[in-house]
Amino acid sequence: MSETRAASTAPSESAAAESTESPKTVKYIFVTGGVVSSIGKGITSAALGRLLRNRGFQVAMQKLDPYINVDAGTMNPYQHGECFVTDDGAETDLDLGHYERFVDINLSRAASVTTGTVYGAVIAKERRGDYLGGTVQVIPHITNEIKERITQYGRSTGADVVIAEVGGTVGDIEGLPFLEAIRQMRRDAGPENVLYIHVTLIPAVGPWNEVKTKPTQHSVMKMREVGIAPDVLVCRTKVALTQEQKEKIGLFCDVSLDAVIEARDTETIYAIPVLFEDQGFSELVVKRLHLPPTPPDLDGWRGIVQRVLKPAHEVRVAVVGKYTENGDAYISIAESLKHAGIQNDSRVHIDWIDSETLDAEGAADERLPGVDAVVVCPGFGGRGVPGKIAAVCYARENKIPFLGICYGMQMAVVEYARHMANLSSANTTEVDPDTAYPVIALMPDQYGVADKGATMRLGLWPCALAPETLASKLYGKTNVEERHRHRFEVNNEYRDLLTKAGLVFSGLSPDHKLVEIVELPQSVHPFFIATQFHPEFLSRPNRAHPLFAGLIESALAGRKKE
Repeated sequence: MSETRAASTAPSESAAAESTESPKTVKYIFVTGGVVSSIGKGITSAALGRLLRNRGFQVAMQKLDPYINVDAGTMNPYQHGECFVTDDGAETDLDLGHYERFVDINLSRAASVTTGTVYGAVIAKERRGDYLGGTVQVIPHITNEIKERITQYGRSTGADVVIAEVGGTVGDIEGLPFLEAIRQMRRDAGPENVLYIHVTLIPAVGPWNEVKTKPTQHSVMKMREVGIAPDVLVCRTKVALTQEQKEKIGLFCDVSLDAVIEARDTETIYAIPVLFEDQGFSELVVKRLHLPPTPPDLDGWRGIVQRVLKPAHEVRVAVVGKYTENGDAYISIAESLKHAGIQNDSRVHIDWIDSETLDAEGAADERLPGVDAVVVCPGFGGRGVPGKIAAVCYARENKIPFLGICYGMQMAVVEYARHMANLSSANTTEVDPDTAYPVIALMPDQYGVADKGATMRLGLWPCALAPETLASKLYGKTNVEERHRHRFEVNNEYRDLLTKAGLVFSGLSPDHKLVEIVELPQSVHPFFIATQFHPEFLSRPNRAHPLFAGLIESALAGRKKE
């Protein structure tokens, strides 16, 4: 394959390794969590990153994941949620998506540190003899490797502040080396350059919603057991905390009153930075880390929140996928639709649809009426494929604005081949290896690949758009770069046949060997486009991806005609 990967603006691990130490003093913020998992450490980290960036600081975000997997590429979406892909092809935790969207930066594989990568590196060094025959131990060798990845990342990015989130919950056995490493960072970097933030739960129990601070006290006790005394507590709560309750938390957890930050549930996650700023969170961080006292500038962000909360319009979008029981599995798609809503001053109601529920004949005709747009999501394997094809067919025949992503594009090609190109048994070889019409087939360089992890076509790749197409109109240019994660592609043997049947291949790799975008002419359908890449990975609340923005704009136009 002669195609060349697009150059990434994010620093690679090798670049980090080659970088020389900067005279700049890097500040480090470590975010941990207690009481329960999925408590909101990622959103807390991302929101703080946004606040510091709005004060003019260069911020680098990093996730320290204690799981033994090398990366998130082979993890089940039901258990772990979405696998987020960076420019340089790292398959990472979904929190990196939050970091990118909130802080508006493109991250690299160096932003994701797992137990698997750490132990792999240490064992490789031992095999080379780097430790000169010494006994390799968790302390200092594993903890040194973790610290090196943190400090090296800060230097290579030129950051003023590194915000590193530690995955999991205090008390997890697998997280102990990471907690020990960040404990040592205060000694290594200096106490004035390190800040510990602990995110914890404040439950309200009983019929009167009685607020309980004891879980937070015990969580802080567990942190102290590993040698870390939190400087700031971010308290997740469904009810407002009284001054008395905050004073009690501060007293028993040994933090100042202004360091007890309330993180109440909000209608939108994009309101969290505003909630934090109004409590003086970023001001506290700036003072504790002795950063220059730059003024906050949240006017633009407050405008985004206002458009989310009080939009002028609304649309309903059906999102059809295999993993809809866990919203985190498609979180970037959901957020991209919200971004498109912000740009179009519209509230986007998402109708999550398990593609298997559309498998039966006629199910799509019963389930999809009333939606203003249809998105068919990525996925792997044959489960739910008939339902995805039915959703594509419904959107095409009823002229409902449609966006297919990755596997969704492949299903769009299969549907069109079956119903418009007289290839009734057309399929992807991923589902039917013996299909008579393999319109979707394994990429040539994927034959013989046995390992599943990090072996797909991953990361940022260039795409050339045909002029005078919907794609070029939406992007406003003819050359773009997008992130990918796939093994299968449109079979080039069927491109001419499908083109004659009316399908437009509007985006191709620069060497024209790989199909990136298919669409229908707007004379045939108001908005029908599908991509092999994942546009959701590059969307931002302040800058919606053009494909999602176009989808919602078309949905609104269709709604106004009714």
